[in-house]
Amino acid sequence: MKYILLLPILFLSFQITAQDTNLSSEVYPEFPECENVDFQNQQQCFNQTLVTYIASNFQVPDVVKEENYKGQLTIIFEVDEEGKFQLIYLDAAYEELKDEAKRVFESLPDIKPARYNGRSVHMQFKMPLRIPLQNNAAIQPIPEEDEITLKFEDSKPSKDENILSEYENIKSNEFTSLRYNSEINIPLSHEFYNRFDAEFNQIGTNTHSASKPLLFSEVNKYYDFEAHRDEMLQDRSTYAGRKLWNEHLVRFQTDKYWFTLDPGFDLQIGKDFEQTSHDFTYNNGRQFIVQGGLGKKFNFYSVVYETQGRFAEYYNRFAESIKPAGGDPAIVPGRGVAKTFMDEGYDYPVAEGYLSFTPAEFINIQFGHGKNFIGDGYRSLLLSDNASPYPYLKLNTNFWKIKYTNTWMSLRDVRPQVVNSGSYRTKYIANHYLSLNVTKRLNLGFFESVMWENDNDRGFDINYLNPVIFYRAIEFATGADGGNAIIGLTGKYKFSNQMYAYGQWLIDEFSSVDVFGGEGSWKNKLGFQAGLKYFDAFKVDNLYLQAEYNQVRPYTFSHNSITLNYGHNNQSMSHLWGANFREFIAIARYKRDRMYGSAKLIFGERGFDFSETGEYYGQDIYRNEEDRPFDTGVQIGQGNTTNSFYSEFEAGYIVNPTTNLKLFASFIYRDFNPQTKTLTNFENSTTWINFGLRTDIFNWYFDY
Repeated sequence: MKYILLLPILFLSFQITAQDTNLSSEVYPEFPECENVDFQNQQQCFNQTLVTYIASNFQVPDVVKEENYKGQLTIIFEVDEEGKFQLIYLDAAYEELKDEAKRVFESLPDIKPARYNGRSVHMQFKMPLRIPLQNNAAIQPIPEEDEITLKFEDSKPSKDENILSEYENIKSNEFTSLRYNSEINIPLSHEFYNRFDAEFNQIGTNTHSASKPLLFSEVNKYYDFEAHRDEMLQDRSTYAGRKLWNEHLVRFQTDKYWFTLDPGFDLQIGKDFEQTSHDFTYNNGRQFIVQGGLGKKFNFYSVVYETQGRFAEYYNRFAESIKPAGGDPAIVPGRGVAKTFMDEGYDYPVAEGYLSFTPAEFINIQFGHGKNFIGDGYRSLLLSDNASPYPYLKLNTNFWKIKYTNTWMSLRDVRPQVVNSGSYRTKYIANHYLSLNVTKRLNLGFFESVMWENDNDRGFDINYLNPVIFYRAIEFATGADGGNAIIGLTGKYKFSNQMYAYGQWLIDEFSSVDVFGGEGSWKNKLGFQAGLKYFDAFKVDNLYLQAEYNQVRPYTFSHNSITLNYGHNNQSMSHLWGANFREFIAIARYKRDRMYGSAKLIFGERGFDFSETGEYYGQDIYRNEEDRPFDTGVQIGQGNTTNSFYSEFEAGYIVNPTTNLKLFASFIYRDFNPQTKTLTNFENSTTWINFGLRTDIFNWYFDY
């Protein structure tokens, strides 16, 4: 009887009506408790007894409670001539609600049937229930000519009395921000992920933070997105004020589906003091964002970007250095192929989106066009969001102390020397990443990846569809040059709820004789990362500090079959510097209410080639490693040794916390100092200031 206190509310919520008959000669079905009740009170006794039984036995499913569901459960049933309760029609947004209603009605006892002129008859009832419980509108009795004869198992009612009103009945319920409990990805934004990093990595939680993007449903159990958003909402009474400062532009929600529509912006104006040919830099980006859910298990997300821009001179030079075949002037790093726009600007449209399906509690499947990231750091040596978006299929399996991520990707090689008949060359990558919580403090991850191309017209090799097999074995089975495999190890250790260390170890090609030989073999194609995060640093709320070290040896990510490098659209799928470097990164972030600020310092040593056709010293992953000048004595920074320094400071105001629209100002200082001046690498310093309005849903990397 644990729900007995809900009886007054339930009684108001349940309104039970019978078919329109002559009540003067009709007697209601009769529970034993109603045997001695007067005729005029029989209906009330029947209703109250049934409500009492349902309240005592109906158990609201956990998933309905957790998702704070609001909607209506509709039940049509009858008491037949033998006094048995029979379900005729049942409609609910959750299968769990339907199953529970079936269970309760199957448990109802037989009672005395309804009688008409002394003869036993069946009697039909309609019971609508709104969740959360509240008063229902008056419900009309079912006319005798529309009496439903199909039983529940047969399908649905034979006649829809509102069929001609269904268009007018498409109306939104109260919007409840279902996105935060959905299988929609949290957009890859370092500043946004920093907000919940500490809560998601508390000691004792069984979470996996390295395989990104994370789902809102994964994180919302530990960090209440809606509550933190509501803390930033402003008191705006006008429609325009609410939409600008607090809400989605368009939002719609029913019991079965929901969606939102939003404009997005990336409007920037700035000045690069190195440039002499132009007065200012700019980025004019407009976006259209749609996301939603159909039922509980299916979600969708899409964003279309239309953008024109011109950037700081060093950034323009790099964009043009990786231009594709076919006459286009550049590839904007991280975005895509650019056309010429006006006076030395770029026009670069981009589209991203995915379908997210969760067929079972432990599995999420995504098919889309976008980016992925593996790691807990600012950089990733395994899989980064540095390159342009690409098509992918991803399978996430989460159970026990394990999260297992399988990702299959289709990439492009766009260089003139590999383009055939004007079409970019296709290659494929398949990744496995297994994350294991060894203890409540220690997490280990195991990574393997293989790249292959469409040689011998084999297309997408189904050998690599197996989600559990070791790729190295398949690589050997498909031929000596059938693919290029990479393996890696990740680790994370939580010192406290305010601090944890993380790292990665990458092996592109492993030869134990060469690795332990001490001769610095070129085959030692290794990468290493070590980092530390500190939350609420020095007892200052919302102050976040991060230190990170990365190094990658020469020739890592390259291959003797140059199309099998670890790249896409002339960009690295790993660290944006390619290989042959070491760097140290220090980051500080602070947030208070809608205000935020960040500072980033990067010190690096890099080794470039002296020319594009001369000896290859291991930085450019798109060159053939057979052009190396020597086999041993290979060191990080070899070739045209370059010291670089990059600093970036940003302060901003979150205009709309629902869409993550920000007003910001940034300052970048970059110093680049190679040992030898070449056509592509020469000494230069950049001071770049920017002001803008940006919907922060992807990471911009300017630290090349």
